[in-house]
Amino acid sequence: MRERSPNKPSGGERGGHEAPRYVHGVNPVLEALRAHPDAVERLFIVDGQVGAKAAGELLSRARDAGVRVEKVGRERLNSMAEGGVHQGVVAELRGFQYVELEDVLDAAKAKGQPALVVVLDGIQDPHNLGAIIRSAHALGAHGVVLAKDRAVQVTGTVAKSSAGAVEYCPIARVTNISRALEQLKEAGLWVAAADVEGAEPLWSARLDGPLALVVGAEGAGVREGVLKHCDFRLRIPMGGQVGSLNASVSAAILLYEVARQRGRPSR
Repeated sequence: MRERSPNKPSGGERGGHEAPRYVHGVNPVLEALRAHPDAVERLFIVDGQVGAKAAGELLSRARDAGVRVEKVGRERLNSMAEGGVHQGVVAELRGFQYVELEDVLDAAKAKGQPALVVVLDGIQDPHNLGAIIRSAHALGAHGVVLAKDRAVQVTGTVAKSSAGAVEYCPIARVTNISRALEQLKEAGLWVAAADVEGAEPLWSARLDGPLALVVGAEGAGVREGVLKHCDFRLRIPMGGQVGSLNASVSAAILLYEVARQRGRPSR
């Protein structure tokens, strides 16, 4: 991959706190308490439903952080978790704090690594978003970028599907995906889109330099208007009768190939 001369991104959606949110499930709640105890307002637990070891850590961390603990009935948690599998525990947190595009690039610079950013074009399914964030964090991406409108935002379901990775993976929210890609290119990144019609097979591309990976919405893929802002299009070669992959699976495959070319992901 050739070098691209970097310039500082010219702007983007400001980070900030949203409305309060509920995170459910033992692992997501524990990760919230471990990573951002000051953001946890209250902890709700169904007495006797959480395993002794997990309950011990939950209550200990809540006590150390001064978090109020309430023992409630299962029906109340069902409502808070909106039908999700809560495992007997829900945490009320201050609204999710999105970061700026520049913060994602600064995270790469702080580690002395070529930037790796996952850009999502219109992902609608919260389970897919959570799975993508989990893969991004596990495979060395420095952050995820999503659109403010016409795309799912970070919710309790997303946090649960990410297994708590939303508490560690910087997530930037922008008003315009195409403009964000141009800003990333100005900062020295190359932009590659996952595209079933792409001419270049994934494994023949060089992906070890500063890179933004663009993954499109379920079914529709990356929009043509967004593809015009991409430097190249990557195709995941497949056999069988299925013509495309789930968005989160595509993202994981792309990220794994980047990690393979760069060497073992490091934190």
